[in-house]
Amino acid sequence: MSDKLSFKEGDFVVYPTHGVGCVKGIETQEVAGHSLKLIVINFEQERMTLRLPVAKASASGLRAVSNKAQMEQALKKLTGKSRVRKTMWSRRAQEYEAKINSGDPVAIAEVVRDLHKNAQQPDQSYSERQIYQSALDRLAREFAAIEQIDTPSAQQKLEEIMMAA
Repeated sequence: MSDKLSFKEGDFVVYPTHGVGCVKGIETQEVAGHSLKLIVINFEQERMTLRLPVAKASASGLRAVSNKAQMEQALKKLTGKSRVRKTMWSRRAQEYEAKINSGDPVAIAEVVRDLHKNAQQPDQSYSERQIYQSALDRLAREFAAIEQIDTPSAQQKLEEIMMAA
């Protein structure tokens, strides 16, 4: 892909398993006698810095933050009807984790929608709440980057969208 070199310092990017990060720059390091060009990405919320070889960027799933149209599709998923299948929780939990780690905002929105419970339904298990919070946080960080607002405000807007549905 030609976009693997188009990331520059200050760009927000999405790494599937860690969510939204900010490119701190592109550096060259000597590794095992080879010169490697690396994209340096900072994930502030996880207090982590990732150095990803430029050559592996597209294969790893690194992508630019979604555009507004893509986020609109995700927001549309939030207002849809929840589809909780009757399979065992452990199987659904694995599927939810896979969707979250895919980095796809529409898939993450499906997880948020399916696990969203109103305050009147306190019957969620601890693991359901954990997965819900993880998905909501991941979606809110990308939404915040697109809308140029802080994450708590983005999370509040997402919850308002779900409550209005």
